[in-house]
Amino acid sequence: MTPLSDLARAMFGAAVAAVQPEALVRRLRFSSAGVSFGEERLHPTGRLILVAVGKAGPALASAVLSRSRRRPDEVFLLAPESACVPADVAERARLAAHPVPDERGETATGELLDLLSRLGPDDGVLLLLSGGASACLAKPLPGVERGEIAAATRALLLAGASIGELNAVRKHLLAAAGGRLAASCPAPLLALVLSDVPGDDLSVIASGPTVPDGTSFADARAVLERHRLLGRFPAIEGAFARGRDESPKPGDERLGRARTLLWSSSADALLAAAVAARKAGLTPSVLTRTMRGEARAVGATLARLALSLSPGSGAALLLAGETTVEVSGRGRGGRNLELALAAARLLAGSSERCLLAAGTDGADGSSPAAGAVVDGGTIGRGLAAG
Repeated sequence: MTPLSDLARAMFGAAVAAVQPEALVRRLRFSSAGVSFGEERLHPTGRLILVAVGKAGPALASAVLSRSRRRPDEVFLLAPESACVPADVAERARLAAHPVPDERGETATGELLDLLSRLGPDDGVLLLLSGGASACLAKPLPGVERGEIAAATRALLLAGASIGELNAVRKHLLAAAGGRLAASCPAPLLALVLSDVPGDDLSVIASGPTVPDGTSFADARAVLERHRLLGRFPAIEGAFARGRDESPKPGDERLGRARTLLWSSSADALLAAAVAARKAGLTPSVLTRTMRGEARAVGATLARLALSLSPGSGAALLLAGETTVEVSGRGRGGRNLELALAAARLLAGSSERCLLAAGTDGADGSSPAAGAVVDGGTIGRGLAAG
């Protein structure tokens, strides 16, 4: 690889380090009474329950437990089976499939909802949410089977649905989504959210289990219609048409006990990458944190942008967001690999240009890689390797 690609890897490493559990937990204040974050505090006189759901859940819980001065009375962990699970919490971690829900997630979600429903107003719940939580919280609402939800999830992913669209559907199919988890909990709940979605919309991250839902059954049906999926999932469409058990909306008093705060986001990762670039003598610019679009088209656009810069300008352009891929073949990988390959085709033969596309969760679609780094020689090296 080239010095530029090595620098890109170093910048990405700095970005990932900035959102690691150890860094995030340092933002919390622990006391013998409980925990505080910003102006919010959770100091229950009754039981303290620690719940962590999502890809980063086990590592976040481990970091909290290592620093907390008050030991939780109960710890509940639920994460995708690919998550990194520290040894000190391994016995307490429940694992489930991601991104398509499975029976393990359904069972675990039922156990979590039962645990929360048995708490009282003197108890308190610290909930740590991160990417992947939507798929793990897999217990369906009455009238819909998990198998059909799994099939619809898979179809939407293959169709290139955005995370907002996918979660609008989930919020009207799953028993813990769209504010329902908080609504089921009689105890005060403090949710700290590690954002993995463009715009950091708390109602989209993890399908918003603790906040009001601004979408409706009609919106969920419209997502299926937009992606030409109507008619394939009759039970789901029937549930949407009946419109029973709508998700909690703004002003719902059942959500008054829950406080949901953004803990960290791509802003922290981009800031760290910018610092690393500046130390290397480059001039960093954050272009956007809400990058969207088809990965192949975005990759081509970014390559053209890179080619428009003057050689030797020392520019480092930083972006975050979430592209989509409409799958049409049997290839391996995900949005970041597709974006990088599309960029590599246009960068071929150019010098002093490099692009890195990767996910901070460490995995890109069906690939074990986080993404890829490409430059003007990538296509030539690939052809030479056959």
